[in-house]
Amino acid sequence: MNGFKTVILMTVMMVLFILVGNLIGGQSGMMVAFLISLVMNFGSYWFSDKIVLKMYRAQEVTREQYPQLYDSIENLAMKAELPMPKVYVMENPTPNAFATGRDPQHSAVAVTTGILSLLKREELEGVISHELTHVKNRDILVGTIAATLVGTITFIARMAGWAAMFSGGRNERDRGNVFSDLALIIIAPIAALLIQMAISRSREYMADEGGAQISGNPLALASALNKLQQGNKLIPMTNAGTSSSHMFIVNPLSGKSLMKLFSTHPPIEERIARLQEIAAGRR
Repeated sequence: MNGFKTVILMTVMMVLFILVGNLIGGQSGMMVAFLISLVMNFGSYWFSDKIVLKMYRAQEVTREQYPQLYDSIENLAMKAELPMPKVYVMENPTPNAFATGRDPQHSAVAVTTGILSLLKREELEGVISHELTHVKNRDILVGTIAATLVGTITFIARMAGWAAMFSGGRNERDRGNVFSDLALIIIAPIAALLIQMAISRSREYMADEGGAQISGNPLALASALNKLQQGNKLIPMTNAGTSSSHMFIVNPLSGKSLMKLFSTHPPIEERIARLQEIAAGRR
């Protein structure tokens, strides 16, 4: 269901992209903007693992340094039929984790020292399974495509806005067209951003379901999410950035968010309820 929802949301965003693209330069202008955004976002996608790991000062670790963590990731990766990802640890008291990498062959799982000290082994394995599902579903790629479309729509809308303001329509019909174009120009980037957030939330639900399946313990993941929510409230992640917050299993910016509408993560309570339904066999 969440996979189908992602397809619908991406289709709606493509329609929005085409509508806004026709406001300026026709197809040629739309393609130029698309190519610019594509280069920028896929450059980030190609080097996403290096960029985000360096941003959070994550250090690659060995089995000798963290034997339990390493063994858990190795065993769960085998269950998920994935290559062994690189293992990183962040010296950070905030309990959280994320996965990155452009594909399963270039993936990494990173956890904070805070999550290692907070969670029980079965809870941590639920979190790791969630992150491995992101890798398996290639969510970094899905997120990059969505970001490319949002970036293009925003760029085109800005260009179209300048063109509309200085077009100087001379009759009522021209002025009416300018006002309708301006309305689309204002609404389109906001709508695109909301669609991007909805896609991210949909992928989180999918990762929870996949994590429950891989770990075989949905209630342990539910318990972990509850602890992580409380832990992030008590010890906020001060170095978290808005561009990478969607990658974490729980939103590190939740305490700073002004509108849940713009959150990249579904409510923890809803995620826990869904996991409880899975455990009860109702999903």
